[in-house]
Amino acid sequence: MTLDDLPPGTLPAEPVVPRVDRAQPSLHKVTRAEELRLQLADEIVRGTLAPGAPLDETDIARRFSVSRTPVREALRQLVASGLVEARPHRGAVVARPSVERLKSMFEAMAELEALCAGLAAERMAASERHGLEAIHEELRVLSYAGNPERFHEVNERFHNAIYAGSQNGYIAEITLATRVRVQPFRRAQFRNLGRLAKSQAEHDRVVVAIMRGDKQGAAAAMRAHIELVRGEYEIYAVSV
Repeated sequence: MTLDDLPPGTLPAEPVVPRVDRAQPSLHKVTRAEELRLQLADEIVRGTLAPGAPLDETDIARRFSVSRTPVREALRQLVASGLVEARPHRGAVVARPSVERLKSMFEAMAELEALCAGLAAERMAASERHGLEAIHEELRVLSYAGNPERFHEVNERFHNAIYAGSQNGYIAEITLATRVRVQPFRRAQFRNLGRLAKSQAEHDRVVVAIMRGDKQGAAAAMRAHIELVRGEYEIYAVSV
């Protein structure tokens, strides 16, 4: 089943997607701390920065030509992801979460995203549904382009739209905060061969269920999607 199989008139006409603004005030402007976090996370996940490698704030600030303030914030976020270990009075070092820790993080992520998707199927406004479909179409085009970085950016908007569509700001905030912790691993798996097309197909099942108002189907499709994301990251981790 794809979106093309839905009956005419199922999708409304207004392209507006509310954002989860309370948890992330600006989804359009990426802060310098966020840029640093993503760059350092990529280097850690790829193995360029090895486990145990020191992460000196002054050295990083000099390397990226920034002040120590965004470096400090980036490292704080990486600690929350489990990629960096903060050692009192000794600075930060590269870490890697245990298999059990990573499994627990993805398990929580899957349940929270499933909850949002199920609520979105029940509660999304007409304009929100059309906006979600528009983002989904944008991802379809990008899945053919083979650009994992751009796909990741639009993928963030896709999931944000579903969080907002749950019409529960508190659940959306918790889900978004959890995603920040898991994001480096979700981002890395897009580098697997053929992953963009697979992710698009998984999204398609989520979107179809939401458009139909199928709460259980949307939750199940989203849960399966996140579980597959974890599996794809594990495949990626073995290759680096």
